[in-house]
Amino acid sequence: VPEGVARTRMLVRALVFLGSAALGLLAAALILDDVEVTASGFVVTAVIFAVVQSLVTPLLEKVARDKASALLGGVGVVAALVALLVASLVGDALTISGGVGTWVLAALIVWVVTALATVLLPVVLTRLGVESAGDRD
Repeated sequence: VPEGVARTRMLVRALVFLGSAALGLLAAALILDDVEVTASGFVVTAVIFAVVQSLVTPLLEKVARDKASALLGGVGVVAALVALLVASLVGDALTISGGVGTWVLAALIVWVVTALATVLLPVVLTRLGVESAGDRD
């Protein structure tokens, strides 16, 4: 694979991951009254969330695989919960004011939406790219 193509793929993957994190946070804020994300800090919050989640997930997977493989299925939700916690502590753009139930529901919503978006966004981007390439002919 040529270096330029590899770089483009890496950039697209990063954008998809960031976009899916943004959609997950937005979904949680729209669905749950106790979750609020301010417009002014939304992008920074999404970046913080995405970075934390991408760093925490492999660590949690390794621990679960080594210590309790039955917990592997919950790694994504726990990683989302940790990323929500960090994103809410860094800056003031994300506020989760409810109790434990709100935090768990927010993590579940973010996890489901990011999982779906990670699968669907590349399809959408590919179709848009194909259509825009066709428009250039």
